[in-house]
Amino acid sequence: MNPTQTDWKKRSYLTGALAGVTFGLLSAYLYTRAAEEEGDGPNPMSTMQLIGLILSALSLIRQIAESGKPPKKK
Repeated sequence: MNPTQTDWKKRSYLTGALAGVTFGLLSAYLYTRAAEEEGDGPNPMSTMQLIGLILSALSLIRQIAESGKPPKKK
């Protein structure tokens, strides 16, 4: 296997991991800040909210995966 071929994979994994950690920390910060503003702690998430978040996350993952494909030829 060509060394440059594995280099871009390593960079992609590292970039994805850093983006995931950043996104997760920002989300947790905003969630806790919103819960503190109410003063009584976080409210439990409803099933519909959870399903909406999961579908949004899957949509984002799908868009990222599609961006790695080469453009279609006409």
